[in-house]
Amino acid sequence: MAEIYQVDSFTTERFRGNPAAICVLNKFPDPKIMLNMAREMNLSETAFVVRNNNEFSLRWFTPTFEIDLCGHATLAAAHILWTEGFWQKDKPIIFNTLSGKLVIKLINGCIQMDFPVIDYHEITEVPNSLIEGLGGITPTFTAKSGKNYLIEVATEEEVRGMHTDTSKLLECKMQGVIVTAKGSDKYDFVSRFFTPEVSVPEDPVTGSAHCTLAPFWRDRLGGTKFKAYQCSERGGELDLELLSNRVLISGNAVTIFKGTTLKEL
Repeated sequence: MAEIYQVDSFTTERFRGNPAAICVLNKFPDPKIMLNMAREMNLSETAFVVRNNNEFSLRWFTPTFEIDLCGHATLAAAHILWTEGFWQKDKPIIFNTLSGKLVIKLINGCIQMDFPVIDYHEITEVPNSLIEGLGGITPTFTAKSGKNYLIEVATEEEVRGMHTDTSKLLECKMQGVIVTAKGSDKYDFVSRFFTPEVSVPEDPVTGSAHCTLAPFWRDRLGGTKFKAYQCSERGGELDLELLSNRVLISGNAVTIFKGTTLKEL
């Protein structure tokens, strides 16, 4: 049997933020089994954790395939290791992943993740299907960042009010698209993240997208510390600190349920 948990990340409230499933195992099963479990859980990410002496190996799966980096499932995994007694709360957690070593700390009750910066570069043209898929928004800046598009619009209201067409977004042949604008009130900026190619039409709160958003908004606003809000239907808050080539992403998490599988994975 294997222990499995569901956690809402980047929130202090149940049923908000971004849900992730966490499996704590003695060893990794066949990748096909992990993918099938991710499909069974049917969340944007299911994470699998295995302890190796004083460090942990961590892998992330969408219902479609394994991915290189996931913020909310990393935060959820650290939350489970500390709250369920798998690791001491006064010690950092080191995850070995496809994106290298990730160091996670618990600071004043908040989980801080040390992630790599993901650079962006400006582009002058984007596919018409991308703009149509985002409801005909008017970009003020367009870029690419890794496998994703990055689109800036003029106002927070445009980000919040977008109605997307998944079929049009799928024509773009990209992993995802980040849409962002300068924030109002208590947030420096807001964003939304759409990833229909990995069977997640809209990701509720995305840590990895903020590895690009942090340097982007440094270039726009100056400074290195930001309070961000991803304004999906569930919504979630992130505190960011930009270092030279790393981003410290901080947030909270809430356990929703725990259980066990009837058979070994």
